[in-house]
Amino acid sequence: MKQYDVAALGELLIDFTEQGMSGQGNPVFEANPGGAPCNVLAMLSRLGHRTAFLGKVGDDLFGQQLETALREAGIETRGLRKNAEISTTLAFVHTLPDGDREFSFYRNPGADMTLTEDDLEVELLEECRIFHFGTLSMTHEGCRGATYCAVERAKSAGAIISFDPNLRESLWSNPEEARAQILYGLGQCDILKISDNEIIWLTGETDYDRGVAWIRERFDIPLVLVSLGREGSLAFQEGQRIEVPAFLTPHTVETTGAGDTFCACILHEVLAHGWRIYTGEELTEMLHFANAAASIITTRKGALRVMPTEEEVWALMGE
Repeated sequence: MKQYDVAALGELLIDFTEQGMSGQGNPVFEANPGGAPCNVLAMLSRLGHRTAFLGKVGDDLFGQQLETALREAGIETRGLRKNAEISTTLAFVHTLPDGDREFSFYRNPGADMTLTEDDLEVELLEECRIFHFGTLSMTHEGCRGATYCAVERAKSAGAIISFDPNLRESLWSNPEEARAQILYGLGQCDILKISDNEIIWLTGETDYDRGVAWIRERFDIPLVLVSLGREGSLAFQEGQRIEVPAFLTPHTVETTGAGDTFCACILHEVLAHGWRIYTGEELTEMLHFANAAASIITTRKGALRVMPTEEEVWALMGE
């Protein structure tokens, strides 16, 4: 038995989300703990799994807030490092009328970029059933090397590799570099969670089936999940194509963390049922559960601290 169900590496940052206007007419922001890998871990912890994080924050007020948030969420923090010279990365989230969002990052540099191979808590990589990562830890040379090393260590120890590109174009020096690192991730993973806009960006295909075919012609990825926002989600495995509609809600506040919540629920189902080829019925149930959880998180500001419980997800599915 491995000590941890899921370990994840990547960015841990503050998401400043809009909270209306002040009496002076200025926008008010709330400092929410965030970062895609830790959002995934927070949902998995809420579902009862043992999780661990590897990453770096600044040795500052926000870094302390983030460390506290991880501990409160039940995420192991032995792999968290602090940089005394570089501040914690910040992201300001502007919510659009439809609940979607735009990000403005303060990361030039940010502490998460300074993670190196020497910072890695190797035991966490060797003692996890699933290792999850994205591309923000590969935008710069140092943290890229740490990510490559972590993937290699986890794979060597028999971990299932999960990858979510989580593309943020503004953080890359050029699109070609972003594309190269996404292709690296596709070449390493057993489970791919990718969004509709990322498929279009990567493959040039607006038809998602053709986009997934483009990926699978080049990479042998056993399980591919596509999140489609308001259109639901897709799963592809061993010739099977399963599509499930979204749980639409009129109470959407913002969509930050929806994809991370979806991804976490897929990993939860893999952990619960074992890593294998699933039946169409099982894949359908996976997507239903993940879609429902993602719908709930869109009704809440932030993500890491407000993940839904399993009971809330089943209640929505029951409705």
